Amino acid sequence: MKKKSIILSFILLMALTLTGCGKSDSNRDQGGSNSQMTENQDTQSKESEQDTMDTATSENTNTDANSKGMAEIEVCFGDDGVPFTMHLYDNETAAAIAHHVGTANWRLPIYHYDDYDNWEVMQYYDVPSRYEIPSNPETVTKEKAGEVYYSEPNRIVLFFGDAEVTGEYTKVGYFDYTEEFKSAVENNPVLEGWGNKIVLIQSKK
Repeated sequence: MKKKSIILSFILLMALTLTGCGKSDSNRDQGGSNSQMTENQDTQSKESEQDTMDTATSENTNTDANSKGMAEIEVCFGDDGVPFTMHLYDNETAAAIAHHVGTANWRLPIYHYDDYDNWEVMQYYDVPSRYEIPSNPETVTKEKAGEVYYSEPNRIVLFFGDAEVTGEYTKVGYFDYTEEFKSAVENNPVLEGWGNKIVLIQSKK
């Protein structure tokens, strides 16, 4: 009987030991699985943060590029004139003009070029009324040579000399001012048989 009791006790002890080992192994497996899940979550979180940073960087780059007025169009003073680049500002007015010019070149007459106030430093070109151009005018009192403005209704104003002219204008863009540019504007020939000058505005080639 004593031997049987000892044997039964030994079997019971072994059974308890094996059960404990199984639980321990199971806990280790669960611990390893939980650790792997945590690492995966951390990796996904870091990747998500990086994607957000990349997107923000891309948006900032685009914003910076737009704020510098990267869009450009070309203007020729006279049918055979040399093209000059007009750098456009980032606003709805300039965008609308660029859009319209992109669909069809503008050939605009200059009817007045030496018979109105400040004609020696500015010119204006009337755009056909079928073109819708939004504006956000502000009071301007000083202008630099080469600056271009929009004046309602449908009028583009170019200053080819420094001026102090008060008006309600929306900024459109500017030309890099040079003597060649000034000469091209001032020496734009009068159209034979018409009595006016011509300015050509088109998308940059």
